[in-house]
Amino acid sequence: MIKRYEATTLEEACSLAVKDLNISIDKLDYDIVQYPSKGILGLFSKKAIIVVALNEKEDSNADIKSEEKNSKDDSINLEAEVEAVAKESIKVEDELDEKKDEDTTLKSSSSKSIIKEEKEIFDSFYGKKSVKNEIVKNYESIDAKELEDKIKKLIELSCFNIDTVEVDIEDNIAYVFIDGDDAALLIGKEGYRYNALSYLLFNWINSKYGFYLKLEIAQFLASQQDMIEHQLQPVVEHIEKEGWGRTKELDGILVQIALEYLRDRFPNKYVAIKRSKSGDRYIIINEFNKR
Repeated sequence: MIKRYEATTLEEACSLAVKDLNISIDKLDYDIVQYPSKGILGLFSKKAIIVVALNEKEDSNADIKSEEKNSKDDSINLEAEVEAVAKESIKVEDELDEKKDEDTTLKSSSSKSIIKEEKEIFDSFYGKKSVKNEIVKNYESIDAKELEDKIKKLIELSCFNIDTVEVDIEDNIAYVFIDGDDAALLIGKEGYRYNALSYLLFNWINSKYGFYLKLEIAQFLASQQDMIEHQLQPVVEHIEKEGWGRTKELDGILVQIALEYLRDRFPNKYVAIKRSKSGDRYIIINEFNKR
């Protein structure tokens, strides 16, 4: 006959056996089936298990060994499952970290590429050539009259009433003047339609004929130049006094007009377009070694 006793500790299990069998502790003959364990963070804890053989000791010992073996096997399997779960969790976390790093790198690379491309467009939009990474292209030849006729045909396809299109080519720059009853509409509110037409003409003329562009619509560019020069006077005075300065955030064509004006005004200083955290553009002016 075999009796089984369970408790939190071996001492408590032995006490239960002594009381139940009404014998002294020194006469208690028992086998340990399972040692107690606190588990992992309170999980998978184990109790102490002992068995006491009263009769048929040999058969009882065989049963005890079998039970002990099964208990140990269960314990090993449980620990293996816990270890497997922990490894899988670590693997998932590593994959998430790698994915996050890849996304961060991709976003950073994409953002830098966009900013670099926009800066190159602004610097070259009105005849400013980049001395770095200059690519030699085979452009088609065209004179001012031919280019003027092509722009007239483009304007005729639009819904705007424009009767004047004039083109002059000088120093690799195409000066385009447009005027008519709908000139104000072609400029648009705050010059956004003017900006769109400027980019459209520039991308076409520069990629096909190699010219840079200055577009004037009914004295809009001249009025914008006068306005921005007036607004920049406090900045100019600060630069002349302190040696450095920056503009407020500028929008659309005003950024390029201000850049051109400040570079002409301060040819020996570093003048460049920067981008704020909100994505707006402004111009910074300082010494070349203090960028």
